[in-house]
Amino acid sequence: MNGDQGLFVPLLLGIIEGLTEFLPVSSTGHLLLVGHFLGFNSPGRTFEVLIQLGAILAIVTIYFRKFTDLAVRAVRRDRQAWRFVIGVLIASVPGALAGVLLHDFIKTVLYESPMVICIALLVGGIILLYVDQLKLTPRYTEIDQFPWRLSLLIGLCQMLALVPGVSRSGATVVGSLLLGTDKRSAAEYSFFIALPIMAGAFGYDLYKNRDVITGELGLGILIGFLAAFAVGALVVRFLLDFVSRHGFAPFAYWRIFVGAVGIWGILLFG
Repeated sequence: MNGDQGLFVPLLLGIIEGLTEFLPVSSTGHLLLVGHFLGFNSPGRTFEVLIQLGAILAIVTIYFRKFTDLAVRAVRRDRQAWRFVIGVLIASVPGALAGVLLHDFIKTVLYESPMVICIALLVGGIILLYVDQLKLTPRYTEIDQFPWRLSLLIGLCQMLALVPGVSRSGATVVGSLLLGTDKRSAAEYSFFIALPIMAGAFGYDLYKNRDVITGELGLGILIGFLAAFAVGALVVRFLLDFVSRHGFAPFAYWRIFVGAVGIWGILLFG
């Protein structure tokens, strides 16, 4: 982390993380691109990974009542509650395994390739726009009724998000829609399956990079974490209703715009 940037850049990146984590636009892609053009660097890209948990924890506050109800039902051995919990865990396994096995390649190669990120944003936006406009008939509309096979397939789609710019939300939403969910449940399910995989990524990255987290970097991470948490909570409150009314096309256009501008910026400024 560059000392001459103070805490403004970590705060800005935290706000960007909160705004983009739950949108199908790739929060990691946005963080890495903005950091690239601002000259922001963190050892091992630890900052970019650790602040994501702040946005993810916003889900816990927004859905606190649902989590409490789910826990009570699980204790009472409610089969539907257990099916949902196990489904979320199943969906998280593919991405978690791939993330551990490919951790060094992702952090040292993909995270350091702005052009790859821009291309992923651009291509992903085109795919999202195409899928959003398909006349699909949903078979699943309630996330706690998703069968385990569907959860596993959505989890396999989530693996694609290990490439920065693809978007974890975008990959799961596109996969969910093609597999028979409606738009609202696709977006909502992406919230829940983010929890275990991002918590795991946080713990694993914290352990791997514990020696490089200095006081200055730690303070920057804390600022970004809190900003991502606060902004992420606001986004979650309004996202599902927005998606129900407008679909995912606005986010697809944004991805295409950012990807194109990013490619132009890289070619012009490097």
